[in-house]
Amino acid sequence: MTDEPHGFDRGLTNYGDRDFARFLRRSFARSMGLSRETLEKPIVGIAMTPSGFNNCHRMMPDLVDAVSRGVLAAGALPRPFPTVSLGEVFLNPTSMMYRNLMAMDTEEMISAQPMDAVVLIGGCDKTVPAQLMGAASAGLPAVQLVTGPMMTGRHKGQRLGACTDCRGFWAKYRAGTVDSDEIETVEGRLSVTAGTCAVMGTASTMACIAETLGMSLPGTAAIPAVHADRLVAAEESGKAAVRLIESRITPQQVITPKSVENAIRVLQALGGSTNAIVHLTAIAGRLGIKVSLERFNQISDETPVLVDLKPVGDGYMEDFHSAGGMGALLWELRPLLHLDTVDIEGRTLAERLDQPPEWVDRSAIRPFADPVSSVGGLVALKGSLAPDGAIFKRAAATLALFESEGRAVVFTGLEDLAARIDDPALDVQPGDVLVLQNAGPHAAGMPEAGYLPIPKKLAQAGVKDMVRISDARMSGTAFGSIVLHVAPEAAVGGPLAAVRNGDRIRLSIERKRIDLLVEEAEIRRRLADFQPPPAPSRGYKALYRRTVTQAPDGCDFDFLANSQADE
Repeated sequence: MTDEPHGFDRGLTNYGDRDFARFLRRSFARSMGLSRETLEKPIVGIAMTPSGFNNCHRMMPDLVDAVSRGVLAAGALPRPFPTVSLGEVFLNPTSMMYRNLMAMDTEEMISAQPMDAVVLIGGCDKTVPAQLMGAASAGLPAVQLVTGPMMTGRHKGQRLGACTDCRGFWAKYRAGTVDSDEIETVEGRLSVTAGTCAVMGTASTMACIAETLGMSLPGTAAIPAVHADRLVAAEESGKAAVRLIESRITPQQVITPKSVENAIRVLQALGGSTNAIVHLTAIAGRLGIKVSLERFNQISDETPVLVDLKPVGDGYMEDFHSAGGMGALLWELRPLLHLDTVDIEGRTLAERLDQPPEWVDRSAIRPFADPVSSVGGLVALKGSLAPDGAIFKRAAATLALFESEGRAVVFTGLEDLAARIDDPALDVQPGDVLVLQNAGPHAAGMPEAGYLPIPKKLAQAGVKDMVRISDARMSGTAFGSIVLHVAPEAAVGGPLAAVRNGDRIRLSIERKRIDLLVEEAEIRRRLADFQPPPAPSRGYKALYRRTVTQAPDGCDFDFLANSQADE
């Protein structure tokens, strides 16, 4: 320990009298039943995020208890504190709108309250990125602990896991091959335990990214939520946080340009969520690290998909964990990784990977020489429709549509989409391109609406996939030939706003382009009278609209990027 104030003496409330502030704080701390001896200990804060509106965090009380056990065993005092909790499917208009609110809450509570290190407990899609963003800016030693994925259910002999199977069964229901009684039965068999989605969706991808960055303890990303080892991981995370008080390793020493590149490499090998690139960009941006779409594509073309999990493959997160988890995957990627990065324990990646894993299940984690795909799962696109970039998950798309051209069928917003997508009179053919406008960060908070449903009349005719384009996001559990995160978005006058029914659009994954085949002068003419949608007049939504950046900059608030709290 240094001679700097620690524990309850950190960051005393300012009454103009430091001794009185210390006396008053200790007096109030004594009211919580703490002895004078305990008051002298260093403090580990525990950012906890339980909520009746967050199913992913149902095991939070057990995790807080286990972290507290580890902190106490290592000689410090645990102090749990609440922050905003974001339950993905329970928020309107979208959890993405509130990710930055949670990041602000996390940063401010870490900075304002007296703690020497912090354990961040989250799991659901936006909670882990929000916590890492907040911790990066606060600059205090921090450990990320994820809640862990669900175990799978069963239906008529088929394994089920949220939420790729949710989408698969719903598509069958819309196509008329599953009836209302069966879809109601399936509803109760998709999510059968506590934890995050059972596939390589956004939550699991972000858990793997947190471990790759070095912000989580090795081997903890994929442990199922209901597994005993999840509680062991929580206890060890508490102990690690106490060690951080001495070592003073901070997020800015762990999250570096090299560790961010490692995370992109792992994202590609996982065939992970498209959301992860927005979140990783925002986390890195808090420390002034830029994520280049050109470099992103270079890494993608060099990195094979090695993990055979839904929505890209067949397995589930419990399979990934039992197959060897992140340790096995990192071992396969070792020749491509920056091995001199350090984690929260001060351990280099080279030191972590000095021995091969004892055993790997090759049905879930493929060897480098026998990949699921020879190239990475995600690519960035540019072109006349997306001058600043867009994202395409090629690992979960239809190969036959990679090089295609079609007629635009345009929906001007979410309400228009809901009103017309299943209209029997909709003028749409299987080779058309479905285009959704005004679903980006400014217009709608960037919901997971990019997974446009196949029009019912086409689904009933057997159409399984179409090219779909929007400025929205899609769930990491989704699949299809879908162009996302188009920037600039329609609501700020990007070319997407100029698309009209009947325009031709060309997609080329080989050239990494998405182009509107309309003369540039005509696009300018169409945008000459552009008017942005009306902005909210008050509250958080007004702040969000004024300050949120576009997807290539992480959709963070412009005043929070590349910022760290004062010590």
